[in-house]
Parts: sequence; C-alpha cells; structure tokens
Amino acid sequence: MNPGKEQILNGERSAGFDVQACRKDFPILSSTVFGKPLAYLDNAATTQKPQSVIDTIHNYYTGINANVHRGVHYLSEQATCFYENARVKAQQFINAAEFREIIFVRGATEGINLVAQSFGRSNLRRGDEIIISTIEHHSNIVPWQMLAEQTGAVLKVIPINDDGELLLDEYEKMLGKRTKLVAVGHMSNALGTINPVKKMAEMAHQWNARVLVDGAQAVPHMPVDVRALDCDFYVFSGHKVFGPTGIGVLYGKAELLEAMPPYQGGGDMISWVTFGKTLYNTIPYKFEAGTPHIEGVIGLGAALDYVSAVGMNRIAAYEGELLAYGTRLLSAAPGVKIIGTARQKGGILSFTMEHAHPHDIATILDREGIAIRAGHHCAMPVMERFAVPATARASLAFYNTQEELDRLVAALGRVREIFR
Repeated sequence: MNPGKEQILNGERSAGFDVQACRKDFPILSSTVFGKPLAYLDNAATTQKPQSVIDTIHNYYTGINANVHRGVHYLSEQATCFYENARVKAQQFINAAEFREIIFVRGATEGINLVAQSFGRSNLRRGDEIIISTIEHHSNIVPWQMLAEQTGAVLKVIPINDDGELLLDEYEKMLGKRTKLVAVGHMSNALGTINPVKKMAEMAHQWNARVLVDGAQAVPHMPVDVRALDCDFYVFSGHKVFGPTGIGVLYGKAELLEAMPPYQGGGDMISWVTFGKTLYNTIPYKFEAGTPHIEGVIGLGAALDYVSAVGMNRIAAYEGELLAYGTRLLSAAPGVKIIGTARQKGGILSFTMEHAHPHDIATILDREGIAIRAGHHCAMPVMERFAVPATARASLAFYNTQEELDRLVAALGRVREIFR
C-alpha cells in the first residue's frame, strides 16, 4: 500500500491515498458472492481486516502464545510486551494523557456498562439525572435505564430535528444541578449524524456533570482527541476499526478511574488477597479481571498501526467524498428517501424505498454481491422518531469506491422493477 499516492476517481480527486492499493490489503475484498464481486457496504456493523492484522494474530499464536503479566518465562514476557505496547498505541491514537487511562474491554458496549455500574452506582442517587439522546444505539440506552432503575435516577432524552440533528437549545434547557451524567454518541450508527460532543461536554461541565462519549462509529472514520473533546469517558470497539472482534477500549480520566470501584473481581485486578480483605490493583489493571483477550488486544494494536499509516485525516476526507457521491446518487434514484440528512454527517446512507421493505431490498442486493444492512440497527427509538419500521443502510469505509455505489444504485433499479 502507498498511503501517500493520489488518484482520480470518476474525475474527482481522492483524499490523498490510492484506494485500489488499500483494497489489496484486505483479502476478503477480492472475493465473490453469488458470482458477483463483493461490494461490502456494511461497515457500521463490522469492518473487514487487513492482512497485517490477520498476520499479527497468526504470529501471536504461532510464536509467542502465553498468558500476560504473570509469567517470567520468555513467551510470557514477549506476550506482555506486545499487549502493553498495544495499550500505548491506543493511548496515542486517541491522545489520552496516560497509558493507564486505557482500559481493555470486550467492546464499546462493555465499556459503557462498566461506567454505568462502577461510576454510576457509586455517584448517582434518587432524583439525579442522566441525559442521553434520541439517536443513541441501544448500548447507550439500556445500561442507563438499568442504572436509573437501580438508583432512582431519572433518564432524560435530547430530541432531534427532521434532519437527525440534536436540538442543542433543548439540551441546554435539560442541564441543571441534578445532571450527573451525559452519555452521547459521537456519530450515529443509524443516521450518520456527527454530534458536537466537544460543545456538549463544555455545556455539561458547567454543571459539574460527567460526560461519556460512545465513539464506536467515530473512531474508524475521523481523528479523535479525547483531551481536545474534554470528555470524561470515551469508548470504542476494535472490530469497527478494522481490528478483531471481542475487544474494545474504555478511556477514562485517571482521577475518575482511580476513584471508581472494580467492575469485576478475579485475577490480575488484585494486589493482595486474604479471606479477610482484598487490596485492588492500580489502574488500568483494576478493571481487567481474569485472563484478557490477549490476541485481540495485540490485533487491535496492529489495526491502529494500519489506519495510522493510511492517515485518519485522509480517511475522513476520502469517505467524505464517497458520502457526497452516494448522497447525490440516492437522492436522484426514483422512490428512494434518505433518512438522516444532518449537515455534519459520516459515511452512513440509511434509506427507504417505495413499495419495498428494507429486508427485501437487502436480499435482492445480496444476490448482486452487495452487502448492506436492513432493520432497526439497534436504534429503535430512531425508527420510531422517523415513523419507519426499518431502513436499508449502506455504510462506508475507506476501501469502498464510487463504482460500488454505482452498483448499489443500479441494483436498486432492479428492486424497483420487482416491486413496482
């Protein structure tokens, strides 16, 4: 791959890298489905993996497979070195102040649940308020509902306009002395809306509230600087950023993590155990009970290396071109309505089509080798807000091309022929 090379796609300049060279790094992208070249447009669900990540996981198992932190033999020392190096890579990738502010979890969902059950149960009382938004993924709704039931706290929801944008004036009215936590997505998986989380954090901090940002959709597609955002917690998943499944990151400000009780008990989160009392380990290890997902952590480190080499600014710019191109195509397609038209938006194209259910759309497209997602996208309140049972969703990554979007719209023509 040559991340610095520019090329022209359909008369438009790409964002500073050769997309065809990038595609060669992902073995699955050269495969076929039902005899058609695969066009993978389901990146909001999970991303494909570059060969470097696949090789890194293979090399771990064939060369240094051992448990971390506890062994003094060579393999354990090597595994521990790669594991902790990945923590530093994650720290640098989101610009956390210290490596110990990086907690490895199973994914963004577990990171949110950890904050809810550790920080939330320790700090929220009856009548305190938690603010979320209408466009949250279920993973950033249900844990706070559970916390509210456990503590007697009140859950408040920021409304949106018809473009899928948060109403910040309504958010400002919600904030007050009872606000203890604001939990908001950086980018909507269902609509693509990019929320002004820096401004929202500043507004919340004026009331001494803490802010958690769900970055599962944002981290793969744009530069993220948690110190610039000044959020208190930030979560993301490895499999959304071209890494393995079953691994993710919770960032938390050190002073908050130090004050929070452990989320789970077991090995490696302790410094001393007796039957009378247990002393807990320091952060980040206090929150990493048991044998971790070692190969997942190391694979995540390789994924962060890969996208860093491509360049997050170049990725964001190129995907912006793709989104603009796809928006023009779908807007001109007869019977198609795009759901989610925010001014600040990432590479999500959610849409409905006259006379065709999204599941039927996805099934027909699959026969054309085009992988999209259909359903409520774990965002049922969004569907309710727009009065649709589901949407079809094409979600973009930097290895997608304009030609694949052309194929998408051409295949929608076949859907129209069947259901007209």
